[in-house]
Amino acid sequence: MAAESSSAVSPMTVEELTLAVKWSGKEHTVRVCGDDTVGELKRRICEVTNVLPKRQKLLYPKVGAKLADDSLLLSQIPLKSSFKMTMIGTVEDDIIVDQVESPDIIDDFEIEQDEAVDIKDKEINKEKLRRRIAQHKIVLRNPCREGKKLLVLDIDYTLFDHRSTAENPLELMRPYLHEFLSAAYAAYDIMIWSATSMKWVEVKMKQLGVLDNPNYKITAMLDHMAMITVQSDHYGVFDCKPLGLIWAHFPEFYSPKNTIMFDDLRRNFVMNPQNGLPIKPFRKAHANRSSDDELMKLTQYLFAISDLDDLSVLDHKKWESFDGVSFKKHRYS
Repeated sequence: MAAESSSAVSPMTVEELTLAVKWSGKEHTVRVCGDDTVGELKRRICEVTNVLPKRQKLLYPKVGAKLADDSLLLSQIPLKSSFKMTMIGTVEDDIIVDQVESPDIIDDFEIEQDEAVDIKDKEINKEKLRRRIAQHKIVLRNPCREGKKLLVLDIDYTLFDHRSTAENPLELMRPYLHEFLSAAYAAYDIMIWSATSMKWVEVKMKQLGVLDNPNYKITAMLDHMAMITVQSDHYGVFDCKPLGLIWAHFPEFYSPKNTIMFDDLRRNFVMNPQNGLPIKPFRKAHANRSSDDELMKLTQYLFAISDLDDLSVLDHKKWESFDGVSFKKHRYS
């Protein structure tokens, strides 16, 4: 009974709230729900002002410092449509600094299978995904290709060491990146999904030569605005990347059966645990560039599973020991 009550969504929690937000002499209307977090509110404000969530300071009568806690649920704050909220923040037009200033997430956690299933099946989290599907549009850079599987890639510490410094960004690129993407493109459409801003994503991908490489094409790029905040009984509130957003927008091309996602943060897989592969983080590029061959080994894995009908039955955490021949014999015997 306790589990059922924790996953239920009360009318108060899902009630929509319309807020007036004043910024830079203008007033904007933002719609949120009680089960959204302060972080989600900032995403909605970002949509209408282009001020990144981390650049926002929110002021509201009689709530004190509560709006500084991005994980706090809006239902826990006495917000009223009759009051106006003020946002202080600056749009970043000229300098891309959000990644340099953002802290590393070092407390990534290993979510047990039962917990992962509980999180993705919670009605409150599924409702957040439905709202994101309705609100967020994925812009295609290149057409989806019929018959291809989908590879979704993180950037930071997956393709690029964003913490080290170098005169040329190419020095911080993970070894064999272009060879990996070129090989994968034969069987997979490729999407990039970063927890940063789209401006930073576009600049970084251009600097690395990913957007104009003649040997492969990027189907789409997603940023932090496509993520959702989920609630967990054990780990509280955190952001993740729900692949269901992509599947809902392109159901004729992609599904849980033909999608795999590489990310160094396992929490990002929580809404689709069977589709995530936790990649070894690429840090300290100058010291590790000569020895890192993760992408070369993952190329072989992608080839080995490319002709399988259902990728979601695989345990991607054990990808290094995958034996395609033995798997097929066991699976189809």
